Amino acid sequence: MQFYSTKYISPKVDLQEAVLRSMPSDKGLYMPETIGSLPKGFFEAEVVEQLSFPELSFQMARCLLKGTIPEEDLKEIVYRAINFDAPLVTLDDNCSCLELFHGPSLAFKDFGARFMAELMSYYVQNSRDGELYILVATSGDTGGAVAQGFLNAKGINVIILYPSKKISELQEKQLTTLGANITALEVHGTFDDCQRLVKTAFLDADLRQKMNLSSANSINIARLIPQSFYYARAYQQLKNKDRKAVMCVPSGNFGNLTAGLLAQKIGLPVHQFIAANNANDVFTEYHQKGIFTPRPSVKTPSNAMDVGNPSNLQRIQDLYNNDVDAIRKAITAYSYSNEETLEAIKEVYEKYNYLACPHTAVAYLGVKAYQEAYGTEAHGIFLGTAHPAKFLDIVEPVLNQKVAIPENLAKLTNRTKVAVQMSTEFEDLKKYLLGV
Repeated sequence: MQFYSTKYISPKVDLQEAVLRSMPSDKGLYMPETIGSLPKGFFEAEVVEQLSFPELSFQMARCLLKGTIPEEDLKEIVYRAINFDAPLVTLDDNCSCLELFHGPSLAFKDFGARFMAELMSYYVQNSRDGELYILVATSGDTGGAVAQGFLNAKGINVIILYPSKKISELQEKQLTTLGANITALEVHGTFDDCQRLVKTAFLDADLRQKMNLSSANSINIARLIPQSFYYARAYQQLKNKDRKAVMCVPSGNFGNLTAGLLAQKIGLPVHQFIAANNANDVFTEYHQKGIFTPRPSVKTPSNAMDVGNPSNLQRIQDLYNNDVDAIRKAITAYSYSNEETLEAIKEVYEKYNYLACPHTAVAYLGVKAYQEAYGTEAHGIFLGTAHPAKFLDIVEPVLNQKVAIPENLAKLTNRTKVAVQMSTEFEDLKKYLLGV
């Protein structure tokens, strides 16, 4: 199987080139040429419930990456990457939270980062192109997950761009205190500036000729494939599979939602997806008006969703042949203010004794809005994308109480931040990269 660009100009490539190149020269994004289907009856209770999470993930990977890599190698990659769970926590008869923060960086992006690190290491070990440089922009959780996933990976150096003073202190510590092959660039701008710098670097012919560059952002197809796994894990844990399932995704760059749509395409029985946005509501506006108008992002409590020009909208449009009505049919969209987000954190705790991070709270609001509009016939699953301890400065004042910090986060608090200061000018980034 090959991978094509959503712009349909650049030539098709194999998986190795799609993963290591990350982005085609025509500014599109890579997509699989064919999307297979899981065997009929795969998701019936007596079949799917017998599988472990790694085995379930491997079956999903086989379907999405058919013929691209030897199956035994793919199985090893999946089993090494997916070595922690994604439990479905029931809050009441009508809604549950899929907890995706049980990996090393306590965020959902651990799934994509660990799988990508294993896959890239597999290719680098069999390549003659020299050291690989991973260039990645983060609005919060991606950086920590990528740093943990690629730490000490042989032949791979990671350079992370993050917006100064726009991520939480613990998020910053996760990507600025590891050292080794991990370097953090503190960009004096927004996440959109970071993302623009990364994209421009990949399209700079001079830079690409002199450096072996790749990305760990969700522009890389290898990030999306493993994120499809936990949607299947959520369905696997549903107690009543005769009841329809709706899944609400807190959405920023829309890689997470795109992965869910891929899972649905290969057979996962999701009745409806919900895109829950914060005040950066460009997708909700697109959903309503049918016209996409990107704009600068604004800072919110759910900082990983502070994206004003989501890259993966290209992929969603491609999946539905640029048919806005088809997108509206597949995805319901809501957006919420900062005040509503904070109030939701409080409501979830008071109503269910459950701690939710700001992103998870936005997803909770999406499920509640959907069920208020369409009833509770379908069970609502909202994605818990990060551990609330990563957002102490937000969660603790709202709840007026201390939140316990997991050990692997607590040990970072006394470490010294090391970051290279960077402007928003591409020439400054290019000069830095050519000097590493």
